[in-house]
Amino acid sequence: MKEKENKDQHQNQNKNSSPNPGPNQNSTQKSQVTVEMKNITKVFGNFVANDNISITVHKGEVHALLGENGAGKSTLMNLLYGIYQPTHGEIFINGQRVDLDNPSVAIGLGIGMVHQHFMLVPIFTVAENIVLGQEPLLHNLNMSLAPLDMKKAIESVEDISKKFGLTINPLTKIQDLTVGQQQRVEILKMLYRGAEILILDEPTAVLTPQEITELAKIIKNLSAQGKSIIIITHKLKEIKEMADYCTVIRRGKYIDTLHVPSCTEQDLAQKMVGRDVILKVPKKDATSGRPILKIENLKVKDNRGLLAVNGFNLEVCSGEILGLIGVDGNGQSELVEAITGLRKVESGGQVYINGAPITNKTPREVFLHKIATIPEDRQKHGLVLDFSIEENMILQTHGDPSFSSKIGMLNHKSITDFANKLISKFDIRPANHLALARNLSGGNQQKIIIAREITHNPDLLIAVQPTRGLDVGAIEYVHRSLIEQRDNGKAVFLVSLELDEVLNVADRIAVIYHGQIVAIFKADQTDENQIGVLMGGGGSGGGASGGKR
Repeated sequence: MKEKENKDQHQNQNKNSSPNPGPNQNSTQKSQVTVEMKNITKVFGNFVANDNISITVHKGEVHALLGENGAGKSTLMNLLYGIYQPTHGEIFINGQRVDLDNPSVAIGLGIGMVHQHFMLVPIFTVAENIVLGQEPLLHNLNMSLAPLDMKKAIESVEDISKKFGLTINPLTKIQDLTVGQQQRVEILKMLYRGAEILILDEPTAVLTPQEITELAKIIKNLSAQGKSIIIITHKLKEIKEMADYCTVIRRGKYIDTLHVPSCTEQDLAQKMVGRDVILKVPKKDATSGRPILKIENLKVKDNRGLLAVNGFNLEVCSGEILGLIGVDGNGQSELVEAITGLRKVESGGQVYINGAPITNKTPREVFLHKIATIPEDRQKHGLVLDFSIEENMILQTHGDPSFSSKIGMLNHKSITDFANKLISKFDIRPANHLALARNLSGGNQQKIIIAREITHNPDLLIAVQPTRGLDVGAIEYVHRSLIEQRDNGKAVFLVSLELDEVLNVADRIAVIYHGQIVAIFKADQTDENQIGVLMGGGGSGGGASGGKR
């Protein structure tokens, strides 16, 4: 009975559901079910990741899978891709019950998956990555030693690129591509292997606004050609732009399936977190004070020895949030690394905190100047993945008297109590202080860092992509936390690729292009179009002099 209920919910559970085809579907496509996951349960030890979930996807349909961090979205799709096997339940592909013992079986059945962290070989070319594992070989008596038929590989890549409108140079090395182009290569890998069902795990998490727009076009084109596409996401705006239907799961349980054109972002948010969510956190006008961070004529080189930051000047004052926005790769990473002591500053440039020079100081010395950082790459610079949650919570403060004795012995009870308070406050899941950071979802890894850094009570909080990978409920909490820091007289330097985030949260907005500030605006005196043009290197700032201090 439960199976029938869940199946029927796809069509008519509530007023937002619709039996009609989505915008890219005709009646023939709609009648063909490509994926059925019936009463799926997945248990890890004592933890139930998926609890009796059913989902149905049709040919030519873009189906979003929406849920909070740790809701079980990726686990459910890893079951469909054969990485895990269900504890209970059945999976049907094109009407046939299947046992997906491993990804090779899934690929053979026409299922492909692009993971949140791409699985490409950086020093290989586009063509080499796409055909890897299914290489066309030159004829040879000893096939085990047959060389790669590179000409055929390139021709195959060019053919599928042209067929699906995914233009890319097959001879370019992966390490020379943008993140958006790398994602395109991952999609081409699936199509090369004959995928008819495409799973995209958080596909916009690391993309610029321009790349997200391009991805939406790609997805619509693929669905129009009959591909079934499942998007794992927490971004409501992109669900509205891309998806036909959306299945919501919460804490491992099925909640609803919605017809996306018939519902609002607020409807989706409420279903996802089980309460009304404020999509734009209200804030009072900023009362800015003295400069906390001052940057003068900063010059910083990238890993190739080229200037990534070139004559950069900026001030961030107490009691304000200054948002830095720009297309990825315009010097943001090098700038933050220079401020925090991870990258050398070239001669002549200076960084000051509360009037004291910190140029080329060590990360520890920078931290002692009351600077906290939410880093861009949480796994590389924010966490020790094989440490527990509680160990990661005290990475910079393990020597404090509250956490260790004079002879260096750790006070484990105090550390556990501290960690449990932050786990509860920031809703980190699982709520187990001994869980390894490696085993947490990306969003929960980010929450550990945010909890730790805000708790340091810094004068300056540098927040780089602070909501990357977080759901709307967690984003609301993070934004409230940043605004609270501002209202407590702290300076907040928000570096983000999310234009909506910067417009909603920042008091002033600085636009960076080719390592320089091209304009500074008060947030209420600009808009998305004006900033978007400047991000691409076009137009005249017109606001830099009025916004500078």
